[in-house]
Amino acid sequence: MRTQVAIIGGGPSGLLLGQLLHRQGIDSVVVERKTRDHVLGRIRAGVLETGLVHLMEQAGVADRLHAEGFVHDGTRIAFAGDMFHVDFRALTGKPVIVYGQTELTRDLYDARRAAGAPILFEAEQVVIHDADSAHPHVTLSVHGAPVRIDCDFVAGCDGFHGVSRETIPLSVRREYEKTYPFGWLGVLSETPPVDDELIYASSPRGFALCSMRNRNLSRYYIQCALSDHPQDWTDAAFWQELKRRIPHEAAERLVTGPAIEKSIAPLRSFVTEPMRWGRLFLCGDAAHIVPPTGAKGLNTAASDVHYLYHGLRDHYRDGDDDALDRYSERALLRVWKAERFSWWFSSLLHRYPYQSEFDLKMQAAEISFLRDNEAQQRAFAENYVGLPY
Repeated sequence: MRTQVAIIGGGPSGLLLGQLLHRQGIDSVVVERKTRDHVLGRIRAGVLETGLVHLMEQAGVADRLHAEGFVHDGTRIAFAGDMFHVDFRALTGKPVIVYGQTELTRDLYDARRAAGAPILFEAEQVVIHDADSAHPHVTLSVHGAPVRIDCDFVAGCDGFHGVSRETIPLSVRREYEKTYPFGWLGVLSETPPVDDELIYASSPRGFALCSMRNRNLSRYYIQCALSDHPQDWTDAAFWQELKRRIPHEAAERLVTGPAIEKSIAPLRSFVTEPMRWGRLFLCGDAAHIVPPTGAKGLNTAASDVHYLYHGLRDHYRDGDDDALDRYSERALLRVWKAERFSWWFSSLLHRYPYQSEFDLKMQAAEISFLRDNEAQQRAFAENYVGLPY
């Protein structure tokens, strides 16, 4: 089969890129190693920056997002039993929207189906060939049948464990990584959210986050040891520990219930450079990972899609390759800023092993400075709602 852009990975970044290209008349084939139901079963963050919302609008798939998403004008940060508010709209003129990544992905799948654009599910033995030439192609098998896709470009949107990044030779790519000495135990429950905004809490017992998916579906996290397993935590033990870490006023109104999903995610920061090799372009987790603190994973993938989409559009519409040639440079400039914010926010709120008394005093002073200084709040808000593309 022949297409203009082969997109490896049928998650939100690959689907969003495909939908944006479709609206410009640019053909693509999406290759996904799992089933549609498996992709939609992944529980992920749902805080959307303004830039991602605008991309969904450009893709023509933002109607349900605007109808069902929750506009958040700020967030709450708790420390030592105290809680303060950071007003995003007052400080930046922009909010964020809480809309589950699963629902966003569902919208993109529905749009691709309506467009009649192809997706090859359950693809195995995916190999990208001749990416450093003018004629790349992708081979794979679907239910045992071999498939070859000839294309002009390959977009690697297949995540950290996908084939795209590994296709770039080690002699070309350089990787930067930081692993954190703790994880997040997350619980999804069919209960009303404890607050109308997210609560980020730092306590002597560790970090906690109160989030939501909709008015009757809440998502909560607590910092835990990397050696923990979800089955180590009963529902009762989780709720008890969460209440210990959030302010008393929030703990008093917390509605608890059975966990419908429980998992532990390790935290890491990771970046690959460059994000382009020949006609292969990396997007999202294939190129970089951030800790979930601050919800930059999906949003940073969206900024990659923005740069790549504009580059491909300029190439096919105008014969102009400047944006494609500068893709890696532009994407990485924003990626590293998102990495910095996620690293800083994680360092601000978590308890680390072997923190000295001095370290804890510095952490407390940093939170107090954020609470009391408008310029610091503005810098925080600008990063949280999303830096410009």
